[in-house]
Amino acid sequence: MIQSLPVVPSLSPRDRWNTALPLDAFVAHAEMNQKLWAMTLQRARLTEAHSARAAAIPGTWHLLVLLEDWCGDAVNSVPYVQRIADANPAITVRVIQRDAHLDLMDEHLTNGARAIPIVLLYDAQFTLHGVWGSRPAALQRWVLDHGMALDKEARYKEVRTWYVRDRGATVVNELLTRLEHAAIR
Repeated sequence: MIQSLPVVPSLSPRDRWNTALPLDAFVAHAEMNQKLWAMTLQRARLTEAHSARAAAIPGTWHLLVLLEDWCGDAVNSVPYVQRIADANPAITVRVIQRDAHLDLMDEHLTNGARAIPIVLLYDAQFTLHGVWGSRPAALQRWVLDHGMALDKEARYKEVRTWYVRDRGATVVNELLTRLEHAAIR
């Protein structure tokens, strides 16, 4: 007979936020890809236009990111999420590990998968206004349309090349657009 496990109540968004780490603290304690995380965070920059858009977003926003330190999409995207917050003092970013919060992850699956990173856009009262992830839309379309025909190593090489060429521009644009729409609701 299988013993049923006790149901643990989910944490509220505010409680999750209070247990989450700032990105720099997460990077400092990363077990995998720590140097890559640090390098990407150091090199991530916004264009002047993106900085201006970020600075103009009204309201207070909490961006809670589900990730794991081994995730290539996260290491190439999340530093740019941090740069958006750096451009607007009313936007803050915190990160939590996906595998420690599977209940929340399972509410935000990508095509049925626990794909990361996932960025949850909460207002000042921790009401969810949007979600971004797990990778930029154009890259996701390529992966699903053409990338799956490649073996895993070749596909990941192409994905990494896409991120290097894009320099975070698509991540930033997509996330800023979501924030701008959320702010006018």
